[in-house]
Amino acid sequence: MAKKPSGGARAKLRKHFLENLGHVMDSAELREVAGGISEWARRIRELRTQEGYQILTNNDRSDLKPGQYLLNDPKPVPAFERAISKEVRALVLDRNGFTCQMCGAVAGEPHPYDPTRKTRLHIGHIIDKSQGGTDDAGNLRAICSVCNEGASNLTLERPSSQKLLAQIRRATGTDQVEVLKWLIKKYPKQADSARMEP
Repeated sequence: MAKKPSGGARAKLRKHFLENLGHVMDSAELREVAGGISEWARRIRELRTQEGYQILTNNDRSDLKPGQYLLNDPKPVPAFERAISKEVRALVLDRNGFTCQMCGAVAGEPHPYDPTRKTRLHIGHIIDKSQGGTDDAGNLRAICSVCNEGASNLTLERPSSQKLLAQIRRATGTDQVEVLKWLIKKYPKQADSARMEP
């Protein structure tokens, strides 16, 4: 068995992704690389959001199954700076009653969707920074690690195609083209068959 890279879980995952460019990896492999820690998915998200590595999932490409990850480009893109002060974090946690605003789990208690874990709260953006959201307290909320990892976002409604199309129609032509490029990249087979239709 190959020797695991030294350092923290995030460093191990970064090294593994860079050594396996273009190879699809699954959750079990990455959990093992991270040393079996329960928050391995959070470390991957940090590689994406804090370090700028374009690690792809099934949200990015239709040929990837849930739980599969892929890094094609070793060069990170600029990541957003984290600038939430301790004071703002304390204000948001207090305002939200130390309760996850997605599932209702309370800090320190066993998590309702994963009773083996105690609920840990983080600060999350309501409107993501990539969509123009700010680090102001009004755009922040308490969110538990389970919901933050996307494992149990049961209360988050997915927008219907009608709502999505309405938003796309309101966007600028440049933004509409970006959405089109993203959809073609995610669904290349469907795009090819749509081109062949009369």
